[in-house]
Amino acid sequence: MLYLDNAATTPVRREVLEAMWPYLTSTFGNPSSHHTVGEAAAAGLQDARRRIADVLGTRAGDIVFTSGGTEADNLAVKGLSLAAIHRGRHLVISPIEHEAVAESADYLRRLHGFEVTTVSVDGTGRIDPADFAAALRPDTVLASVMAANNEIGTVQDLTALGGIARSAGVPLHTDAVQAAAWLPLGLDRLGVDALSLSGHKLGGPKGIGVLAVRGALPLEPLVHGGGQERGKRSGTENVAAAVGLATALELAEAERPDASVRVGALRDRFISRVLREVPGARLTGHPEHRLPGIASFVFPGTSGEAVLLELEQRGVVSSSGSACAAGSDDPSPVLLAIGIEPVVAQTAVRLSFTASVSQQELDDAASAVVAAVDSVAGIR
Repeated sequence: MLYLDNAATTPVRREVLEAMWPYLTSTFGNPSSHHTVGEAAAAGLQDARRRIADVLGTRAGDIVFTSGGTEADNLAVKGLSLAAIHRGRHLVISPIEHEAVAESADYLRRLHGFEVTTVSVDGTGRIDPADFAAALRPDTVLASVMAANNEIGTVQDLTALGGIARSAGVPLHTDAVQAAAWLPLGLDRLGVDALSLSGHKLGGPKGIGVLAVRGALPLEPLVHGGGQERGKRSGTENVAAAVGLATALELAEAERPDASVRVGALRDRFISRVLREVPGARLTGHPEHRLPGIASFVFPGTSGEAVLLELEQRGVVSSSGSACAAGSDDPSPVLLAIGIEPVVAQTAVRLSFTASVSQQELDDAASAVVAAVDSVAGIR
């Protein structure tokens, strides 16, 4: 089996499992307990926090551990907005945000009277900085723009958007869950004030995420209780998973410069062959400003689900898009936002890779895609 659905989840790396093991066995204490067993666990947690902060170019105190990327997005959008409600009730997002951001914004609209402005994207999924600037208002308390889209792979120009937001005095949050293994993540380098990550998208375990948020920004907690995470997220911390996330993030960051170039070249070769050999195939997302690890298409005249089943019969596992929307019969909002017709949007197929993917694997995958679409469409 060739697993090419890494945008949904990645296998846990062996180095990560080995780093976690002591905190699942001998160093099992509650990090809030004031005795030697608890203090040993607390030391491991604090070390993981520091290591993550180093990769993100921020302070350890700015790192909040969560249960994953979804909770990190919720905490960012709801927590930062509610803490600033005295300044205004206006949010700015894009139409291709992850459901965790989009639904958090809708929650604030429905229950707290916020107004949400959705900045349009072009046919490749990119935001025009001028449109973003025009959406910001004196009462805007937060803007949230995904660093790289999980369905089509498009990478935003966060540096430009961050400069605009900073000039307007508006905090900018980014969901960097998909970007983590491929793009530089420093808050200053990206020009953002808050950033969400998830462990299982980069070789870490499921059930752990991070919100990095600048300490100067007030943050209203969503989970109340014992006051863990400096009062920003109560609940006993998952020390082993936090250590695993720190290890996975460090490994990904060390490999990123070479992996991005190598996998990007393999991705381009793969995309070119599919577009050349599959009649009518269309690439979704930006042809250049896209993640190295995502190749996404629509195949008009087919059924995306049927193509996926054919691919699996040929030993290739992939998906139609976001795993968080699995089971929905509706066309992807992301594909609709970039102007793809609903009937065509339902033919989407996304293949996503890790840094270790080989040319042979992608050559085999391309052959499988060509054969699968031929079988479903019956056009060759």
